[in-house]
Amino acid sequence: MKIAVCIKQSPARDAVLRPAPGGAWIEETDLAFEINEPDAYALEEGLQFKDQHGGEVVVVCLGPARAAQTIREALAKGADRAIHIESSAVMVDPLATAQLLAAALRPEQPDLILTGLQSDDLGYGQTGVALAELLGIPHATIIMQVERDGASLVVKRELEDGWFQRVRLPLPALLTIQSGIRKLRYATLMGIKKAKTKEIKRLAAADLGGEPDAGGIAVERVYLPEKSKHGQRFTGDPKEAAARVVEKLRFEARVL
Repeated sequence: MKIAVCIKQSPARDAVLRPAPGGAWIEETDLAFEINEPDAYALEEGLQFKDQHGGEVVVVCLGPARAAQTIREALAKGADRAIHIESSAVMVDPLATAQLLAAALRPEQPDLILTGLQSDDLGYGQTGVALAELLGIPHATIIMQVERDGASLVVKRELEDGWFQRVRLPLPALLTIQSGIRKLRYATLMGIKKAKTKEIKRLAAADLGGEPDAGGIAVERVYLPEKSKHGQRFTGDPKEAAARVVEKLRFEARVL
């Protein structure tokens, strides 16, 4: 069984973000990068599926040269090989991303494609769904559990207000994985050594249909949230003042 996992490199969650000159994006100089967290859970699910049912795991990543570090991390955790779609574009339309991923995946003909639910940096949550449509395969989103039943999958989807839905899909299929589906593994020393010898196939975005761009999406300005402090004094009867404080905390601050 061939499992393809689409991953993305995004700024580290604890990185200090600053707007770049011009304000159209963040300053990436000396910024730490890591695998997008939802994609890390998609990778873990793919590796678990391989451990249970055999086959291989192929990671696919669209990004600049620095994304090779994230690809090597995925290989060190247990992925068998990788495809790196090299592109210098920073802001990429989700559809353009899906088109490039589809072009790279069609020759592979994977039985199962896994993506993270959304990216930590842009958070569109559209790439996986668009990719499934372009490949003409069924898909399900916000997946919390995956089980194989013969030539089909039975998946558990997270809905609103604590509700869940179970769906059966034929293979091949695409799933977008919710964070927290499993406990993430660490790369072992042996895995890190093996990753150095594993195949990374490099494809130029221009050879897969053209260098991606932002398409119909335009970011005019990126800025830090404004910080402000203010206080409020309650006078009068202590019981009435206390009741008003509780009301403010419950309905405005929403901490009760």
